[in-house]
Amino acid sequence: MRYSWTLLGYFGKQFTTWVLGTFGAIMSIVFLLDLIELMRRGATKEEATFTLLLEMALLKMPQMAMQILPFAVLFGSMLAFTRMTRTNELVVARAAGVSVWQFLAPAIMVAVLLGGFKVTVFNPLASVMTERFSQLEDRVLRNQADSFLTVGSGGLWIREQPDDQHQNVIHARSVRSTDGRLDDVMIMIFDADDRFIRRIDAPAADLKAGQWLLQDAVVTTSTGRPTLQPEVSVETRLTIDNLQDSFASPETMSFWELPGFIAILENAGFSAVKHRLYFHAQLASPLLLIAMVLIAATFSLRLTRRGGTLLWASSGLFFGFLLYFLSDLVFALGLSARIPEVLAAWAPATVTMLLGLTSLLHLEDG
Repeated sequence: MRYSWTLLGYFGKQFTTWVLGTFGAIMSIVFLLDLIELMRRGATKEEATFTLLLEMALLKMPQMAMQILPFAVLFGSMLAFTRMTRTNELVVARAAGVSVWQFLAPAIMVAVLLGGFKVTVFNPLASVMTERFSQLEDRVLRNQADSFLTVGSGGLWIREQPDDQHQNVIHARSVRSTDGRLDDVMIMIFDADDRFIRRIDAPAADLKAGQWLLQDAVVTTSTGRPTLQPEVSVETRLTIDNLQDSFASPETMSFWELPGFIAILENAGFSAVKHRLYFHAQLASPLLLIAMVLIAATFSLRLTRRGGTLLWASSGLFFGFLLYFLSDLVFALGLSARIPEVLAAWAPATVTMLLGLTSLLHLEDG
């Protein structure tokens, strides 16, 4: 049969309407739950006004939207296909010679467009808002000390506040993630009013319990006279574990920035497994949305012929939640380096798509 563009447009419109409607409904519920949770956490915080908590809930929404989108596509697709099956629209299309793959084509095209938009356009916006949310959460709800770390082509920069009276600015050419040893180190110490106290230069610094230990250090005070000291210790709140955790999480970085940041991390001596896993997971997003469409078709297109509507619909919902937990399990294996991060990122989408294709080939005559 010669394919009708009118029919293609109709199926695509139905699919898009149901998916966006489902997405909006889920997002509304998630927003209310997040706002209530933020209000609970901020109940004892003087700075946590309702306006600020509302802003934080809105800032968190884009990151939540990226996580919810695959399930909105799954549930929205099931609702769209179920409706068109119940109204016999798909039965008429089949009678006219339209195969299952032909009326799935518009849904797959929309899924690809949604996945591409999510990765290339929406992700950079979400990363900026997530970073702002993290800053507000740390300041308002967690009361964390001002401590963060950045990595650039010139080496490693850390600013931390070890106590209420001092601030440290640390620069190093490279760092060993196994023991926290910094090479070619410079530490500048300031008081609470940002007045310079002293500068310490050393070939290396070792991170011990609550302090940096520097050997053969050159210490320059506010008088400008340098002195050589065999060993100097500088107080710190950092540990080997939270030193690496202080890096910007991949969720706060744009998809376009991740490749360069991964290279910088590895050059500085840190593991970039978490960032590579996140990057490949974003690349696999369009494939995962396609897989959700195929799974939804498997559980929705034959309801009137097979009966057991509730059973089939419940099976589709159960599969969605099962996929969520299995994806988390595979990602955890990737983060622990038990399996390659590329495999961990692409496996859920690939396996789900293959299951959907196999099921449709088995159930449909094409």
